[in-house]
Amino acid sequence: MKMGGILLAMMFYCCCQAQQPVDSLIGKKVITLSNVVIDNKLDVPGFIRKIENDSSFYKAFLNLRILGYTALNDVRMLDKKGALKASLRSKTKQYRKHGCRFMNTIEESSTGDFYTDDHQYNYYTAQMYASLFFTKDSVCHETNIVAGTRFNPKSKSGMEKHKEQLKMLFFNPGKRITGLPFMSNKTAIYDDDIADAYDMDIDMDVLDGKPCYIFHQKVKPGKEDRVVLDEMTTWFQVADMEVMARTYKLSYDAGFYDFKVDMEVQMTQFNGLTVPALIRYTGNWKAILKKRERGIFTATLFDFTSADGAK
Repeated sequence: MKMGGILLAMMFYCCCQAQQPVDSLIGKKVITLSNVVIDNKLDVPGFIRKIENDSSFYKAFLNLRILGYTALNDVRMLDKKGALKASLRSKTKQYRKHGCRFMNTIEESSTGDFYTDDHQYNYYTAQMYASLFFTKDSVCHETNIVAGTRFNPKSKSGMEKHKEQLKMLFFNPGKRITGLPFMSNKTAIYDDDIADAYDMDIDMDVLDGKPCYIFHQKVKPGKEDRVVLDEMTTWFQVADMEVMARTYKLSYDAGFYDFKVDMEVQMTQFNGLTVPALIRYTGNWKAILKKRERGIFTATLFDFTSADGAK
């Protein structure tokens, strides 16, 4: 009985140990694996390489260039107390025909000083939203090919440069971004000298009926000043490693400019293409010579059609 009790205790101990999350060391990246990931025998080094080189997130947005869709746009500017200061709500529809895309505004309403007297955007946040999601004129000869696409803020200036930097933060979080004062070397979160500032873990779950790996990273307490991206969670579809959803928090304070931004993107699929279905942004930022802006925007995309209008 005594020996049996010892054996039972040993078995219980071993069983409990097997159920504990396991850390995997890749360079300076310490990654905690859940039990289900361990059981699934995930190739962790290969998984991390795919994350570092992922292009599916950006490609999902490029897919919007070759499709028609309807969008509900909700942009809100807030005062320092969080009260509504100005807003825009609209419904737009993009069409794609003969190799070109163009957009019509079906409905629109605005409040406060969202527009200037000559109907220009009165807020930088609104300008950025419009540049990313609105199309004034026909745009032709675009593709959804990612290969060869490079963001290059150095080659631009003014609004175009800021748009390029925003796209890098938005589409390629974790990549080194040039031209951001005091911040460029803090965005490369997968480099070994930055990666050790994060706690990282991999889990599995089901999203919209599809098995997904969930990769989560969060800055360690006390190391916030070393990074720009504070926290990010990405859902990768197991079947093809495409990004199905992502949430991330970014912040930085350089004295003469600062920002704190939360973003969320949810994907859907249409005719074999992954496309954004929901894009949500909450931001508070201040740049030199500009007033502080607190904005929230939500873009809801649906009713996708192919180039010939087929659903």
